[in-house]
Amino acid sequence: MEDSDMQTQFQEYSKKIKSNSKNHNNADPLLNKREDGDDTINNGVSSNANKVDEYSSDGDETDCLSDINKKDMDSSPIDIESIEMRQSKRMSVSAEAYGEWNKKKENFIAKVHKKDDKEKKKIREALNESFLFNHLNHLEMETIINAFFDAHVKEGDHIINEGDEGDLLYVIDEGEIEIYKTKNNKKEVLTTLKSKDVFGELALLYNSKRAATAKALTKCHLWALDRESFTYIIKDNIAKKRKMYEDILKQVTVLKDMDPYERSKVADCLKSKTFNTGDIIIYEGEHGDTFYILIDGKATALKSGQVIKTYTKGDYFGELALLRNQPRAATIKAESTCQVVYLERKGFKRLLGPIEKILIRNVENYKQVLKELGIDSSCIEVN
Repeated sequence: MEDSDMQTQFQEYSKKIKSNSKNHNNADPLLNKREDGDDTINNGVSSNANKVDEYSSDGDETDCLSDINKKDMDSSPIDIESIEMRQSKRMSVSAEAYGEWNKKKENFIAKVHKKDDKEKKKIREALNESFLFNHLNHLEMETIINAFFDAHVKEGDHIINEGDEGDLLYVIDEGEIEIYKTKNNKKEVLTTLKSKDVFGELALLYNSKRAATAKALTKCHLWALDRESFTYIIKDNIAKKRKMYEDILKQVTVLKDMDPYERSKVADCLKSKTFNTGDIIIYEGEHGDTFYILIDGKATALKSGQVIKTYTKGDYFGELALLRNQPRAATIKAESTCQVVYLERKGFKRLLGPIEKILIRNVENYKQVLKELGIDSSCIEVN
């Protein structure tokens, strides 16, 4: 389907929805478009999950998306600008107004958009690298993968605009996308995303506007996931875990001046690992590249065999590995079964670009940490 045809069809759907809006004020905008069943299956997701209070939606836009999904999704990729059209004035929709949407219903019907095995594998690999998805069981993961739909953007297109409402999450199949914020009328590039990177999740996870702008640097092929599928399949404990991780990151001295967008991306990149009693998590003197947060258990720091510090739930260690190729100052030993989440330097750089940007912004905090560890900080300069 040509872009102009898709645009015309989208406008027709918008007019139809607006003309009938008075009759649908009390209806669930996501359950009105399921009569034919051609594009759906029952995924059997448990109905025992709690309400997710943070989620919200725009009903008109979702109705239009549902219609387009049914008639065109299997035959043609969707023009992302058609789906992400925004009127100049948008009315805020509270979670209470769409409470039925925010609950996980007993008989949730998941969308299915056809993909070959190669496409499914690529999406799965991308999701496995994301904190939001790597906890899913096999059924949940397959349901999410099936719900992603095909989308194309042209070089120079804005996929997401900072400050907009958002209803879609994206996985990059091909192409490059620049993520930037505007501060004091100046463009500040945060990072460049490539194949298998995930973006746009903040607006779906929280009741919030887009935190940054995403612009296509090249022609891009994307996979997109709608809010409905995300809401029903991703459990509410994800939001709770992410909030906990972000709160801990705020306390990390060398990272505490990160803005909310940067902090959320770091939280997404955290991976989980378990250490048994007696395991060595970090060896003194080795060159490490990993930062750890202790989620459960007890660990001790040892210097020349002597215990110098004890770590419990919520504590962190190894943060200097994100900023400096410095030998580990102490050994960290698990004194009980320890559940940790960790972030590697390469993952940090991939998400947020050169680490020096944060170091320069936070240089005084960094110098203080080095001083406490007895490391010379005189070599650090700010240009």
